[in-house]
Amino acid sequence: MKVPHSATARRTRAWTFASQGNGFGKGSKLVRQSTDPTETGHKPALRAIPPGLHFVSTPIGAARDITLRALDVLAGADVLVAEDTRTLRHLMEIHGVALGGRPLIAYHDHSGDATVARLLGLIGEGRSVAYASEAGTPLISDPGFELARAAAAAGLPMSAAPGPCAAICALTLSGLPTDRFLFAGFAPAAQGARRTFLAELSGVKATLILYESPKRLKSLLADMVQALGAEREAVVCRELTKRFEEVSRGSLATLAAAFAERDIKGEIVVLVDRAADVVAGKDTVEAALLKALASMSVKDAATSVSQTLGVSRKIVYRIALDLDRTRSDSAPS
Repeated sequence: MKVPHSATARRTRAWTFASQGNGFGKGSKLVRQSTDPTETGHKPALRAIPPGLHFVSTPIGAARDITLRALDVLAGADVLVAEDTRTLRHLMEIHGVALGGRPLIAYHDHSGDATVARLLGLIGEGRSVAYASEAGTPLISDPGFELARAAAAAGLPMSAAPGPCAAICALTLSGLPTDRFLFAGFAPAAQGARRTFLAELSGVKATLILYESPKRLKSLLADMVQALGAEREAVVCRELTKRFEEVSRGSLATLAAAFAERDIKGEIVVLVDRAADVVAGKDTVEAALLKALASMSVKDAATSVSQTLGVSRKIVYRIALDLDRTRSDSAPS
C-alpha cells in the first residue's frame, strides 16, 4: 500500500493503493489462484438446471470470485453462451467444470438476429441456456441486452446468478456516497460528443460511475475538469481485484495532473462525487416568485419555488408575502 508522506501529498489526497497480490501473472486477465491440492474441481449441486435463459456473472479479475451457484449453472446448463468463448473455457478449466460436448456458442455485438433466434429456439425446446459475460455482470457494458429483451418479449423464463461487477466494486472502494449513484457506461470517444455527454451529467445529484479505456483516460479527466469542475472529488480505479489493483483519490484537477504523465494500462473505472447543492440567493428567489405569483396564489407560489430551488418553504413564503404586499400597495386604487 502506498500512502503520501509529505504535506503536499496529504493536501492533494491523490492516494494510490496497490493490492498485495491476487495470484495473477503479468498481463493476465484471468489466472488460476493457489488452491487446496486435494481439490479436483467444482462439485455441482444435484438439482438440474431448469429450462430458460440463465445469466451468469463472471470474475472481473480474480478467478476465485465466481460464486458456487454460477459454477452450478455452468456445470449443468444444456447450452453455454459466452461473449468470449475462450475466456469462458479458461474459467471453466480453472474450476474443473467440464464442457462435456455441450454446445458453446459465441454471442457478441455483431452476432445479429439469427443468433438470438437460434438461442430463443433452444429455450423454446426446453433447453437450459447459460449466458456468461466476458467479465462481470451480464448486460452491464455487455452485449447481452438484446438477448435479454428478446427473451422477455417472448415470455421465456429467465434467471440470474449474481456476482462480480466492476462498477459496484469500484463504488465500494471509492469512499464516495453510495446512497444514490448513476452508472453512465463509457463516455463517447469524440471530444465534442464527450463534452456534451459530461455537461448533461454535471448537475446529477448522484455519484457518477463510468468505464473508460486506458488510452482515453487522460482526455476524459481533462474534459471532466472543464465540464464538472476542477475541485469536484473523484476516484480512478484500475485493475480491480488483480495483482496491480490501484485506487487513486483526489479532486478532478489533481487526478488529471497525476495521470497526465503516466503510461496507463488495464481496466479503468472513474467515479465522481455528486454535484454540490447550489444555494439560491434572494434575488433568484424573488425573480422566481414574481413569475409564479402571476398565475398562482401566494401559498402555491411559495411551495413551487421552494421545491424548484431547494430553499426552505418558510423563507420563501415570507418573501412571497412581502412581494404580494408590495404589489398590492403599488396597484392603482
